[in-house]
Amino acid sequence: MSSLLTPTNDSSSTESPAFSAVLKVDGIRKKFGSNEALRGLSFEVRPGERLALLGPNGAGKTTLIRTICGRVRPDSGSVTLLGKPIHSPGALQHLGVIPQELAIYPDLTAKENLECFGQLHGLRSSKLRERVSWALDWIGLTDRAHDLTRNFSGGMKRRVNIACGVLHRPRVLLLDEPTVGVDPQSRQRIFDMLDELHVAGTSIVLTTHHLDEAEQRSDRIVIVDHGQVIAEGTIQSLLDNTIGSDRLVSMSIDGIMMTTPKGLRWDSTTERFHAYVGNVAEELPELLQRVQHLGGSVKDLDVHQPNLHDVFLHLTGKELRE
Repeated sequence: MSSLLTPTNDSSSTESPAFSAVLKVDGIRKKFGSNEALRGLSFEVRPGERLALLGPNGAGKTTLIRTICGRVRPDSGSVTLLGKPIHSPGALQHLGVIPQELAIYPDLTAKENLECFGQLHGLRSSKLRERVSWALDWIGLTDRAHDLTRNFSGGMKRRVNIACGVLHRPRVLLLDEPTVGVDPQSRQRIFDMLDELHVAGTSIVLTTHHLDEAEQRSDRIVIVDHGQVIAEGTIQSLLDNTIGSDRLVSMSIDGIMMTTPKGLRWDSTTERFHAYVGNVAEELPELLQRVQHLGGSVKDLDVHQPNLHDVFLHLTGKELRE
């Protein structure tokens, strides 16, 4: 007997074929008037993979998510789920979608919300009761099953929202900013829930403005900007291909300098000077001397190993904000 967490296809008793990519986005293009939101965008999600999808505001991420969900038809290109075009009959039953905006009914109880969405996913009678009971236990709200969700905290509403999207045990789960507006404790609880789904074999696509979430909760990262994939890979490969092994020096400088010291660059996003150094002991004193020689004085300074935030800034020139 399969676990209640294990992704299945209840409409078929046959074994599903193996796929190198459970979700494939291939050459998607989409224009709205003169605005080309997506420009030949492509990437894949592998079986059991956790993929973080990142992009600054205006990058085309929202259009991409709607296209994957089947809500927007691309001008060209394709989206396939388990080898089937996303608009083909039965394809979307393998996809779970958790939108950024809460999609639950405030005037229904937690149990009633789950029953409603379960029926929308095609669950009936004993199967529906089984899944609703599992979901209430999974999100830790069995004792609040008969309370109206409008009286729940933000974190509790988020958990109900997530449960409504996975009742049918999808093979691929798409989460759009699942921790927006929740406290740190609820945020951790949500990711514990997602970890259980991942262990059970669900492929997860996560969009988030929290780079620490992407860094800690994904196997691979896709960065989108100007309607295209500009980088993808593991965190380590992104670091190796953009910044390398150098340390990042970030400093705030007082005083008026007519020119920027050699080796430093001004970052208008952070309003600080940045430099990459291979040997801190040798190169940092030289940098400081050049600043002083040009009439500047270092107000504060930070040296750290580059991380995903630095990669994102390096590639897009923008902060990733909500």
